[in-house]
Amino acid sequence: MYTSRLQQHLTLFEESLPRYMPSTGGLQTIVAEAMAYACQGGGKRIRPVLTMEFCRLCGGDVSGALPFAAAIEMIHSYSLVHDDLPCMDNSPLRRGRPSTHAVYGETMALLAGDGLLNLAFETVLRASNVTSIPADNALRAASALADAAGIDGMVGGQVIDLQSEGKDIDLATLEALQRGKTAALLTAACVMGARLAGADAVQEEAARAYGENVGLSFQIIDDILDVTATAEQLGKPVGSDAVNQKVTYVSLLGLEEARRLAADRTAQAIKALTVFGEEADSLRHLAQALLDRDH
Repeated sequence: MYTSRLQQHLTLFEESLPRYMPSTGGLQTIVAEAMAYACQGGGKRIRPVLTMEFCRLCGGDVSGALPFAAAIEMIHSYSLVHDDLPCMDNSPLRRGRPSTHAVYGETMALLAGDGLLNLAFETVLRASNVTSIPADNALRAASALADAAGIDGMVGGQVIDLQSEGKDIDLATLEALQRGKTAALLTAACVMGARLAGADAVQEEAARAYGENVGLSFQIIDDILDVTATAEQLGKPVGSDAVNQKVTYVSLLGLEEARRLAADRTAQAIKALTVFGEEADSLRHLAQALLDRDH
C-alpha cells in the first residue's frame, strides 16, 4: 500500500509514538496501559502518514510534524475504543485482537478514550514538542484537528449514525454522516500537514480535497468489505452494519454502484494532487491502493 517514501514516514512514526504516550507508575497506571493498548496493534496508520507527507510536500519539516501525527492517531484510536463499546457497536475485536473494553472493561475503556482525546491536544500544545514549527502554523494545525474531532466532524457524524439506525435515509444524509464520521479526520490529517508547512491557499485546498475524497472512498470500501470479506481478513466482525440496522453505501446503492462511486471519489482525490506534480505520486498510489484493498 505504501511506497518507500510513505514507508519511511510510517517507520519514523512507529519509532516516535511511544514517547508521546503516558507513563505512570502511580494509581493511574491501568488507564495509561489501556491508552497505550488502544494505540498499539498497528492498523494502517493512514492519518499520521498523510500528515507527514503533506507536510513534506508543502516544504515543511517532517520530524516537526510527528507530535501532530501522534495526536491524530490518538484521536482516531479513541474513536475506535468508543465505537467498540457495548453502548455503540458492541464489538469484541479490533485489528485482529480483543478490543480495549474486552481487555480492560467497559468503564476503563471509556476513560482510556477520554484520556487519549485529551492527550492529543496536550501533545500538540506542549511547547517542547513544537520547537521547529512556527507558532501560528502549529496553532492553525491544532485548530484543524479540533474542528474535525468535534460536533461538526467526527462526533457529529457518529450522532447522525446513531440517530439513523433502523431508519431509511437518503444518499445526502449518508454522505453527511460519513463526511463527519470518517472523512473529517482524514481531511484534517492532510490539512494539518499542509498548515504545519505554511502551505499557500491553493496547496491547502488541494490537501483538503484529497483528504475528503479519500475519506469518502475509504468508507465506501469499508461498507463493501463488510459484506464481501471475512472476519479474518478484516480483523473485526463482519456484517455488523446489517445487525445494527444501519444504512450503508451498499444497502442504499448496491455493490456495483457503490464500487463506481468509490472509484469516482478516488479519481477526484488524485485530480486534486495536480498542483503538486510528480512529487505527489506516493499519494496517488496510496489512493488507488485504498480503493483496491481487500481488508
